[in-house]
This record gives sequence, structure tokens and C-alpha cells, in this order.
Amino acid sequence: MKRTIRAAACALAAAGLALTLGACSEAEEKAVDAVDKAVNEKYEVTYEVSGKNVDEIEFAAGAGSAANPKLEKVAKPELPWKKTVTLRGIMPPTVVPISTDPTGADLTCKVIYKGEVIKEASGENVVAGCVAVSPVGK
Repeated sequence: MKRTIRAAACALAAAGLALTLGACSEAEEKAVDAVDKAVNEKYEVTYEVSGKNVDEIEFAAGAGSAANPKLEKVAKPELPWKKTVTLRGIMPPTVVPISTDPTGADLTCKVIYKGEVIKEASGENVVAGCVAVSPVGK
């Protein structure tokens, strides 16, 4: 009798362990799938820069990686300037106007996603440009 109870207890413990590991494995698979999807998902943003005295505009256009995006440059842009690009995954939308005016008093930069401004800076805050968090996964 003790042997039967012990065998049943071991079987229950093994079944519980298998279910727990299966649930963890399933959760892990879902997490991996979500990351894969986020990394490969493409999205479109529009950059806008307005003001005066802009020598150059640097912006992420989709090249490079999320951790190290390669920025493209436009020299002596005509203002107001607007550019729509396709980025992917967690790559941060980035636009940085470089001005001869150290205060950037007359500058504004924006990052627009699906018609909504997700990042904006103006005046002296434009010195760092506009860097937004990727909208993927939100």
C-alpha cells in the first residue's frame, strides 16, 4: 500500500513538474516571438524641421541597427524641411538639426507617427534634436 501511494505521489510530482516546465517553455516561446516580431516590424515616421540658420540635418533613415543607427545627412536644407522614412523594430526615430545659431532660438524639430507628434523640441532644446522611443510594441 505504501508503495502504491509513493508511486502515485511521484507520478503526481512528475506530472506537476512537466506542466510547470511546459508552461514556462510556452511563455518563453511567446516572449521570443514577440521580440522577433518587434525587431522585424517596420513603421513609418515623418521628420519636420523649421526655423532658420540650419547648416545640416542628420536623421535616422533605417540603416544600421537599433543600437547603432546610421544617420543620413542633408547639407544646407531648404526650410521648412520634411522627410518620411521607414524604420524597423526598436530603432529610435531621430532627427537633429545643426544650426549656426548656438541657441537654436528659431528652430523646431518634430517626429510624427501616424499623424501624431511623438517628439518635439524647439528653441534651445533643439540642440540635442528630437529622439523618440520606437512606437513598435506600444
